[in-house]
Formats: sequence, C-alpha cells, structure tokens
Amino acid sequence: MLKLAVLVSGGGTNLQAILDAIDRGDIKNARVEVVISNNRDAFALERAKKHNIEAQCVSPRDYDDRGAFHLALLKTLDSYDVDLVVLAGFLVVIPQEMIDKYRNRIINIHPSLIPSFCGTGYYGLKVHEGVLARGVRVTGATVHFVDEGTDTGPIILQKAVEVHNGDTPEILQRRVMEQAEWVILPRAIDLIANDKVSVEEGRVVIA
Repeated sequence: MLKLAVLVSGGGTNLQAILDAIDRGDIKNARVEVVISNNRDAFALERAKKHNIEAQCVSPRDYDDRGAFHLALLKTLDSYDVDLVVLAGFLVVIPQEMIDKYRNRIINIHPSLIPSFCGTGYYGLKVHEGVLARGVRVTGATVHFVDEGTDTGPIILQKAVEVHNGDTPEILQRRVMEQAEWVILPRAIDLIANDKVSVEEGRVVIA
C-alpha cells in the first residue's frame, strides 16, 4: 500500500479529486497518510479532517528563518514514513534536502502543457492569464516529478484542454481543473502505486 503525503496551500480541489478517486477505486493500493499545509487557513485541511486523515500545518511564519522552516517541514514529512509526496497546489519552493531524500518520489500538478507557461512566476491564475494573453488555442495540465528546477522534472502525464473564445482566466482555470488536473493526477498516483512508472535516463517510462 503506497502511503501518500499531500502538500497543499489553499482549497484543496486536487486533494479532493485524489480522495474521491481512492473512494471510487480508481486509485488502487494507495492511501493518504497525511495532508500538510503551509497555510493554517487552507480549506484543504478541513477536507482531510472530514476524511479522518491527519492534517498538519507547518507555516514559515512560525520559524525564525527559511532554513528552520524547511527542517520542520522535512521532519514532519519524515515522521509519517510516506512513499510518495504529492504537491497539489503547494506554493512553497521545495528545499534541496527534501528533493535529495525523496528523489523521484515527489510529484507535482501544473496547469499547463509543460514546457509552455511554466517556471518561475507561472502559478495559479497567472498561468491562465499567460495562455489567454498569448492567444494559444490548446492548453492543459501536466503531472511531473520534482527536481531542482521549477517545473523541469520528468513528465509523467499530460492532458490537453481547448481554449474557448470569451474565456476568462477563471473560466479557463476551472475547465483545466475539471478536464485535466482532476483526471491525470489521480491516474498518475494509481500508476505509481501499481509499479507502472519508472525513470530511466531522466525520462519517465510507463509500463
């Protein structure tokens, strides 16, 4: 049974998609062990509690410097002995120590088709604002492993979503979540939980 830690900063819609997929049986051989947020007001923590899942807040505001916060975050994560760390809207730069310790065991969902509209400065609505400003007709979402770069790790799954005339960033964000994020993040977890994903020479191979 693959034990998951889901790291969140806000409402937790991707967390909910994971929990629903587990309940439906779409994700097999996995369970959420803990939900960790850097924001004590994150509604995602309430979602965890409703599912009788441990909910922890590790906030940088509670520590003197970034190093102390990173240490506390890693210590909290380690205490649950998890197999996979899922970044589901976690707006914190992952410390090098965590990347080293959980190499190819941290995945992230990004609301674009990487390598487009990704990297520093592209998060949340800013991604969809960029898509609309550029006038592209197809966007989507990507699940990838986390490495030292920003949105540069090996890609696991991608799903395309059409951009419609008259879209606002908010409307497009919702469509990308519903048609792509909530589909491929649970699917990626299921593949990993059932030993169908490996990383070879920096690229993902799916069995």
